[in-house]
Amino acid sequence: MRIRPERPGDDDDIDRLTTLAFEPMPFSAGTEAPIIRALRASGDLTLSLVAEDDGGVVGHVAFSPVTIDGAHDGWYGLGPISVRPERQRQGIGRQLVAEGLRQLQGRQARGCALIGNPEVYGRMGFTSGGLSYHDLDPGLVQHVVFSGPAPRGELRFADAFEAHE
Repeated sequence: MRIRPERPGDDDDIDRLTTLAFEPMPFSAGTEAPIIRALRASGDLTLSLVAEDDGGVVGHVAFSPVTIDGAHDGWYGLGPISVRPERQRQGIGRQLVAEGLRQLQGRQARGCALIGNPEVYGRMGFTSGGLSYHDLDPGLVQHVVFSGPAPRGELRFADAFEAHE
């Protein structure tokens, strides 16, 4: 398996993978694939990585700019992240996240935020506290700091997310 940047022609594979991965999830409203398309169309898809195995896309992760209390200030959001159902729990998602975070650090990002399960993302270095997102449980709003102080304030994702809530 190798992780590489998204390239032209991957968008349909990413769309199918994302739909397939999120379809059985009870928390999903089916908006994940449209969010990725909207991020791409708006130019907000800062980093898009695929995991490829035997010539096929088996995983994908997207990163896009976020604001904290209305200011971008070098922070990015992680998600959506998808892995083919039969390939889940094999470390593909963890590898995609690790590579994405490494690349964001290389771009001088200050940090990365997400909404997710603390038991899953805590193992990848994410912590909660200091950020809020609408009326969501603050424990689900997590971040990892690359440089500077820990963030404090109201997190907002790119418009593609807000339009698909």
